[in-house]
Formats: sequence, structure tokens, C-alpha cells
Amino acid sequence: MSTSTCRGLDVSAHQGNQDWTAHRRAGVAFALVKATEGQRSHDAAFSRHVQGALAAGILVGGYHFAWPNQDPLVEAANYIGAVAPVASLQHDFTHWLDLEAYPDSRNYRGRSNAQVLAWVRQWIATVQSAFPTQRVGIYTSGSDLAAGHVPDGLPLWYPAYPWKTADYARAEAAPQPTVSGWRPLIWQFTSSPLDRSIAYLPESELRAWAAGQTTTTEEDPVPDEVNLGLAKPLSLAPGRWTEIAFTTEWTDTADQHPAAASSVFARGACRFTGSVSLRIGDLPVGETVQVRMSEYTTGGTLAKDHPIDEAIGTKGNAFHITPLTKHLAAGRTMRIRLLNNGADPVTVKSAVLTALLWKTS
Repeated sequence: MSTSTCRGLDVSAHQGNQDWTAHRRAGVAFALVKATEGQRSHDAAFSRHVQGALAAGILVGGYHFAWPNQDPLVEAANYIGAVAPVASLQHDFTHWLDLEAYPDSRNYRGRSNAQVLAWVRQWIATVQSAFPTQRVGIYTSGSDLAAGHVPDGLPLWYPAYPWKTADYARAEAAPQPTVSGWRPLIWQFTSSPLDRSIAYLPESELRAWAAGQTTTTEEDPVPDEVNLGLAKPLSLAPGRWTEIAFTTEWTDTADQHPAAASSVFARGACRFTGSVSLRIGDLPVGETVQVRMSEYTTGGTLAKDHPIDEAIGTKGNAFHITPLTKHLAAGRTMRIRLLNNGADPVTVKSAVLTALLWKTS
């Protein structure tokens, strides 16, 4: 057994009862269990598999099989409702979106590549908002990655079967796969006799990662975390840049968010990486809300605007994720500003900002 990887498997009701104690003896460290599919379907064996794996000392996560031609909000709510009783009690529970087409593509039918990407962003953002301290990743194929269906930066669980049947030792001895510039965190290397995977972390580091902790053994500084949101909706008048004043503070280990209702989320000198997830109501189909990071002096004067990203209106609520990655000089603060390009007011129903921040000199 490799000391730089650990062993796992994934199951659903199709696999029937499992001897989880035997799996643990064979070195299985993690199990990913199907919870839901589409807008209404629940996997009948989810609770049984989860409880058996946990009792055997195995790290557990859940996954949802996606139908990108249905409503991502409804599908996310279906998944959240199914896993919440377990996820709320397991700080290291992980969440995975299973993005793959049926052989006849019925779950992708009628959707362009851009629409699938937007759907994925909405589902991920909704689940991440429901479980802000837990990891959310994606299971998907090389063809979906090549088609641009996956936002950058997500933890990847990747299926590729170079052998019809293989044991863990063979996968552990093989090179880590790469696909479309991605290196997966987890590689599912066979589906026979079970869906078997290896993770490219030792078990202790995978557990630390799942619990939101750093997994590096290098001497890099451990980052602080900033996790902010809105306590109530924010109205955007047309044609005017508006700062997001974050009124909810879940985590701020470096005291970056100075006060309630402050729009500052980072203060230099620092570097940071993360994202802000927006849910916008009343935005007409095809209309846009521009999103940008803006630097201010410590005195509150606008010093620099960064490139614009755009949230585009869709039927129902519009969901959008903007990546946040910058170096910020000393004496500067960073904020998020929005511009409603439409003719009528729109409402930001939720804004969730999560970032890791390193202080620099």
C-alpha cells in the first residue's frame, strides 16, 4: 500500500449491502455514497451505507447525480435535504457533484456547454452556501472537462479505466493521471467489481483536508480564512456601482472584516484566493450585473479597479461565482462592487464570500 495515497470506493443502492469492516481491513480509508439524483430521487441505501462506513471508521462523503437540463436550485435542495442530517454531525463530510451524461445524453439534452457550466456553478454555489465550512468537489469525465463544463479550482474526482479490472496496488504504482490541465485529487481507476478509487493524499492528510485544515508538510504559513455573507437582501439600483456591505461574518481569523456592514474583506499587505457567490433575483434573461474587485486606500478613497466579471440573467434567480485572487499592497483594502446594467432595480438575495488569506510584508 502506498504511503502517499489512500484507498476508497463509491457505492449506491445498486451495490447492495457492504461488509464495511472488511473494506476497512483491506485498507479502505474513504467512501463516497450516492445520496440523490435530479430533482426528487433519493438513493434508498444512502443512510445504510453511510452508517456502516462510519461505524467501521471510514471517512464519508455524499454525491448527487446531475441533470443539467433541470433546475439547479431544486436539485441542490434535493441533495442538501438528504445529506444535512449526516453532514451537520460530521465536520469532515464532503460533497460531490456527479456530472456525467447518460449514454443517450438525456440529462444534458437541450443544453449548450456554456449552459452546463452555468448550471454547475449554481449547484456548487448553493451547496457551498448550505455547508460553508465543508468541501464541495466534482466527479466528471475528460470529455466534460474538455467541453468546459467545470469551473476552475474545484477538487476533482476523475474516472478513467486503463484496465478492465484492477486492484489498488496497480493504481498506486501507476502515474497520477492528468486531463485537460487538471490533476485529480481522487482517481476512480476501475468499476469492477466495485467502483474503486485512490486519493493522492495519505489518509491523515485526506482527513485533515476534508475537515478544512491545511494538508501541506512544507513550511509555508498557514492561511487565515474569511467567510462573509449578507443578513438581508441588497437592492441594486440601475446604472450605479454599489459596494457589497457584508453583514454576516462566519469566520474572520485575521480580522480582515473590520466591522458589521463593512464592505472590506481584505487588508494589505496580503495575498488571497477565494470566490464570491451571488444569487440575484429580478434580473431579466440576458441582462447583466457586473462584478469587480476594487482597491481603496485606508482612508476610503477608490485607488484601483480590477477587471470586470459578469453575472447574466437566467429564468428564475441568476447565480454567479467570481474568483478572487490578488496580491494587495500595504495601506490598501479590497472590496466587491456591483453594477446593475438593466433599466430596473434587481436584488442580490445572497452573497457568500470565502477566501484564504496570507499576510505578507
